[in-house]
Amino acid sequence: MNLIIDVGNTHTKIAIFEENKLAEKVRIETSNSKAEIENFKKKYRNLKKAIVSSVGKLDQDTLSFLEAEFKLQILSHKTKLPFKNLYRTPKTLGIDRIALVCASIKQFPDKNVLIIDAGTCITYDFISAKNEYLGGAISPGIRMRYKAMHNLTANLPLLETEIPRNFIGDSTTSAMHCGVVNGVLNEIDGSIAQYQEKFSDLTVILTGGDTKMLSKQLKSSIFANSNFLLQGLNFILQYNTH
Repeated sequence: MNLIIDVGNTHTKIAIFEENKLAEKVRIETSNSKAEIENFKKKYRNLKKAIVSSVGKLDQDTLSFLEAEFKLQILSHKTKLPFKNLYRTPKTLGIDRIALVCASIKQFPDKNVLIIDAGTCITYDFISAKNEYLGGAISPGIRMRYKAMHNLTANLPLLETEIPRNFIGDSTTSAMHCGVVNGVLNEIDGSIAQYQEKFSDLTVILTGGDTKMLSKQLKSSIFANSNFLLQGLNFILQYNTH
């Protein structure tokens, strides 16, 4: 069994995989990571291997516990990966993006795959049928767009995310919702269309925190998978320990 730890700034996702099957997952405050890991260790006696992403955000006590109790893999740009990385600055490639690409290789081998992660930022990552990672794009996510309009202007309010009823906003708040949500939807559909023009038989994956909301609104055909990053981390762990 494998322990998968995806560390965020304030929250951490911890998952248990038995081979390729997700057995359990939790989302907790990062400060509570050690206690939750200890609970999992007691619950799952066969838990021997672990992988951590964004290790710099873990406190030393938690990291020392992981190193003592598990065969630990720390994901970095130096980790052995199952694809050819053609990114011109591989050291700056986010490890979350690495994990997503690995998940696509596991689930859609020898395919042209575009992975869209709709979180704090929206990232686009492309892996070709030749198993070559070409790169992608990064743009502001939904919450970032709302916050930017509020923080960088004098009078625009900070709104909660809301799907607009019409593409024409008839008030300031509805116009902001139209601008943010329709802007993101059109960006994603437009990006998918660009890739489809160049690469045949394109498979598109949508993941990240805004997956559920966006997947129902997009015109393009996609696979929605909110656990894609965790699955990618599990595959990397298997790839480096088998």
